[in-house]
Amino acid sequence: MSRHVIRPELSEAKGQGLHNIGEASALTGVSAKMIRHYEATGLIPPASRTFANYRLYNDADLHRLRFIKRARTLGFSMKQIEQLLGLWSDPGRSSAEVKQLALTHARDLSQRIAEMQAMQRTLETLAKHCHGDNRPDCPILDDLAAGEM
Repeated sequence: MSRHVIRPELSEAKGQGLHNIGEASALTGVSAKMIRHYEATGLIPPASRTFANYRLYNDADLHRLRFIKRARTLGFSMKQIEQLLGLWSDPGRSSAEVKQLALTHARDLSQRIAEMQAMQRTLETLAKHCHGDNRPDCPILDDLAAGEM
């Protein structure tokens, strides 16, 4: 026997404390486009739907969206966020796994910061040696043309 799911009207769903995608976006700070993307990639479960096929989100969905947003703010990749969500939803998780994931990410960030600081220093040095006048010679363009690291 197939199970028939009754889809509510939007007003009925709102009366039950559910939110449409615009409200979910406003309440979480995650754009509607990103909410749809997270659903398509499986970071959030497929939304229930109204009779008119509007997406509906409950408080647990909003909490998950806020979690994802915070993780993105801290620079975690989508793959890392997927791992974090798995750990978050596992009551038998080991906090050591979470800590290791965070420390690995922190080390990666540190390395990227060092690389960006080196780029900054190089650009400042090149700019210092550029006359910045009407002359055509430019050490910045010469360096870029040389293609050296």
